[in-house]
Amino acid sequence: MAVIILGIALSVLDASIMNLALPGIARDLHASPAQSVWVVNAYQLAILALLLPCATLGDLIGYRRVYLAGIAVFTLASAACLFAVSLPMLAAARAVQGLGAAGVMAVNAALVRLTYPSHRLGRALALNSVVVAIASVAGPSLAAAILSIASWPWLFAMNLPIGLAVFALGWRALPHNPGAAPAGVRLTAIDVLLNICMFGFLVLGADALGTRAGATPVPGAMAFGAALLAAGVAVGALYVHRQRALPIPLLPIDLLRIPVFALSMGTSITAFAAQTLSNVALPFLLLESYGFSPLRAGFLLTAWPLAIVLMAPVAGRLIGRYSGGLLGGVGLALLAIGLALLAALPAQPQAADIAWRLALCGAGFGLFQSPNNHTIVTSAPLSRSGAAGGMLGAARLTGQTTGAVLLSIIFSAAGTGAGHGPTIALALAAGFAAVASGVSFLRLRV
Repeated sequence: MAVIILGIALSVLDASIMNLALPGIARDLHASPAQSVWVVNAYQLAILALLLPCATLGDLIGYRRVYLAGIAVFTLASAACLFAVSLPMLAAARAVQGLGAAGVMAVNAALVRLTYPSHRLGRALALNSVVVAIASVAGPSLAAAILSIASWPWLFAMNLPIGLAVFALGWRALPHNPGAAPAGVRLTAIDVLLNICMFGFLVLGADALGTRAGATPVPGAMAFGAALLAAGVAVGALYVHRQRALPIPLLPIDLLRIPVFALSMGTSITAFAAQTLSNVALPFLLLESYGFSPLRAGFLLTAWPLAIVLMAPVAGRLIGRYSGGLLGGVGLALLAIGLALLAALPAQPQAADIAWRLALCGAGFGLFQSPNNHTIVTSAPLSRSGAAGGMLGAARLTGQTTGAVLLSIIFSAAGTGAGHGPTIALALAAGFAAVASGVSFLRLRV
């Protein structure tokens, strides 16, 4: 479990640790700020586009092999990033690093399932959620600490000893798949290409709309982003049509025929749409509408992930005693209430009034996430644990992309001044969370 935790922590940290280093990277590599953003985008795109292929590969050749290969590729790519002398070289190395991270993330839940006995799996997944939440929050702070005494290449240098240690420990400790690969599973180049294009167009479309960077979208970017999203939907339709003919597809349509799995995926998608709407809208609300300083706003926003960290172990202990549908429904109802209260804040609120509402949102999300992940992972056959784990990431991406597109429309129509756009976004996020709660409660009938 130490190997699994260290690997997922490395992968999540590298998704958020580079943001503070972008100005220095642009200066040292003689690139524009807009070009330097591809240091972040290349990593994220590679993960999202290759998550499901890596998950299927885990079902075929073993989760242990995919995880170790992912750590090895991640570590070697970190060394390449360390010695990059141009922005294209650095972005390419980051894409390879994302490939390694995809291998780690895709089989993470499957290895947790093989490591823990079934009656303690809920606590293990809760521990996993805590590590992810801490790594997400710690990324900017760790980057600030390193950059205060060293240059940006040291952000990659720290990965080398940890990556080597994880590989060595994983070689000794990680479990093998309990049986042979299920009959009918295959990995073809055309399906992998369609998967990459579908997710790539969707993510690039959302990015072109400006919402992933928290920027107000411009008309040209809106049209380009809409075209990319349309291309992603078209490729996705062809992709799904191909997958329907396969007994065990790369895009796990077979798992979506399991009612509780499908409802859990619907819960996850709508919940992450609510989270994205609120997470991007809140900085605009705090900085522009309420006039808070970046330091004060950042301090307040940590109340959300801190509440997740505190709630996740509690949720882990409740898994098995209560239905995942019940825990998820209650947690998402709390999230909906918290978001609605944030949308209803007065013109000049006190910091404490904002903080406890954010904490309520985080506690609700923390109560939902671990039980929902547990249901998704355990409702799939053991031989399809890799595919189920890959769908966790696919659900997150779908929800985040949906939230990003809706936020772009809201900001274009209502703007961000005087808090109108952010308030509408928070109200819509509350609606998504309420829908997610209802979908979660439907699992009680399955």
